[in-house]
Amino acid sequence: MTITANQDLVATWRDEPAPLLPVLHAFHDRDGYLSDDALRAVSEGLRIPLAELFGTVTFYHHFARTPGGRDAARVCTGNVCRLRGACELLESMQSDGATAMPCAGRCDEPIPVLRGDQVWVGATVDVLERRVSPLPVANPGGLEECVFAAIREPDRASLEGYRRTGGYEGLLRVMGEMTPEQTLKLVGDSGLAGRGGAGFPTGAKWSAVAEAEGHPKTIVCNADEGEPGCFKDRAIMDHDPHALLEGMIIAAYACGAQQGFVYLRYEYPETFERLEQAIVEARAAGFLGEDILRSGIAFDIYLRRGAGAYICGEEGSLLNSLEGKHPFPRNRPPYPVTHGYDQKPTAVNNVETLASVGPIVCNGADWYRGLGCEDHAGTKLICLSGDVQRPGNYEVPIGFPLKTLLHDWAGGALQGRTIQAVTMAGLSGGFLAGEDMDVTLDEPSVRSKGSFLGAGGIIVFDDSRNMVEVAADAMAFFAHESCGKCFPCRIGTHRIAERLRGNGGCESLADWRAEVEDMGRTMRATSACGLGMAAPLVTDSLLKYFPDQVEKHFGS
Repeated sequence: MTITANQDLVATWRDEPAPLLPVLHAFHDRDGYLSDDALRAVSEGLRIPLAELFGTVTFYHHFARTPGGRDAARVCTGNVCRLRGACELLESMQSDGATAMPCAGRCDEPIPVLRGDQVWVGATVDVLERRVSPLPVANPGGLEECVFAAIREPDRASLEGYRRTGGYEGLLRVMGEMTPEQTLKLVGDSGLAGRGGAGFPTGAKWSAVAEAEGHPKTIVCNADEGEPGCFKDRAIMDHDPHALLEGMIIAAYACGAQQGFVYLRYEYPETFERLEQAIVEARAAGFLGEDILRSGIAFDIYLRRGAGAYICGEEGSLLNSLEGKHPFPRNRPPYPVTHGYDQKPTAVNNVETLASVGPIVCNGADWYRGLGCEDHAGTKLICLSGDVQRPGNYEVPIGFPLKTLLHDWAGGALQGRTIQAVTMAGLSGGFLAGEDMDVTLDEPSVRSKGSFLGAGGIIVFDDSRNMVEVAADAMAFFAHESCGKCFPCRIGTHRIAERLRGNGGCESLADWRAEVEDMGRTMRATSACGLGMAAPLVTDSLLKYFPDQVEKHFGS
């Protein structure tokens, strides 16, 4: 390509908000990789030092730097897919240049293979096929849902289908009947809290943004669903994308925001197309743009695709990635509500959180609070995968018994097996086993057992699994995905992974255990973000529930 052609491509995106990721993707799609000439053009056009740009580009997993790299097959070797033969599938494809990738968010139907902008699914090469992601499982208890209430309706993903099934009624209500202050109060009264893992009250976050000084204010949807065992956000975006957009527009109205971003993980290329189409439809219908519903209010949404980095699910890393910086976590304070995107007030919310907003506005705060069990407010989407008969996405009341979900709704363990353990919060919450699985799905109950609910990913392991090997795979994932900013996480994850693969040179089991526990304490106390703080829960829970397996492993 000529220098002029490269300059023209950069110029196409230069004046867009958050231009770096889309311009890199434009070169990546055009050439099949990021050449040195392309990086020089981006460096000059966006005025980013070349060395800094190179460091940022090479941080991401999926930006290829050699010709043809973009379209080479990448096979998911995530923790669930390993249970289904991912390593064997990868080995059978390596002669064609296939490489491994971390969890790709298809844990409910392994094994995904990414080729360019297509995802194929299957356990062997000869059965790989393209499939639409499954609809959420209809709960057998007949309990009322919030997020999934209409997602199974025909054509729900289109604007026409969404409007026919009650879509955008919440937005019409707030803009026609309510002030921003009343909207903030409604969301606060509902008890809606962050569903991406942190659990911070949504109304309080939005109020802080509304009250903060500085413009333009921004709404960011964190759709970088990278936690192994989590795939609920993909289901929402694939089958109900306008629900996400409606929630973002209501958030913008309440907070006084003028712009919004959806930061979508790289491994969801078909989802990108669906969201892109939904944004076009919403804009054409007057729900986005310079004069929303002829109200004089301006708000637009920009879709930005990541490039493969688990750490970008952390809000500071995500914001740095959007801004074209190296995606390290940010030091806090200050917090995004005052110093977010471009150092302006920003509300960062998860897909599930935002998709809950429209139904809350339509049905009221008391309705939403009443969906939970006892004194818990609302519902939670749970992703079930692994050694269970009916994997998939389930919407349960907050406070719902875990065992009821596992055995009554999802059918329990596979034929002839029993459930040995589950992970909570994807991998980040470590394991629950034995009597401690007798919990309810809410933070107080799960935290009382030393874990946390988080984003709601639950991976099931039956009694055929070696839990030390499972823990080693989990820690290897964290070691691979550590951003390297802080040494406790950068070094600690690798050292613990080594000790789970062998004994690390320890002379006794007591020494081995003391080393692993000491590294875990250091990581929890001094890591810069949640990755390093949560990773030791894997070994803590392994030692708690499976000391016999650890002893056998050490002896071998």
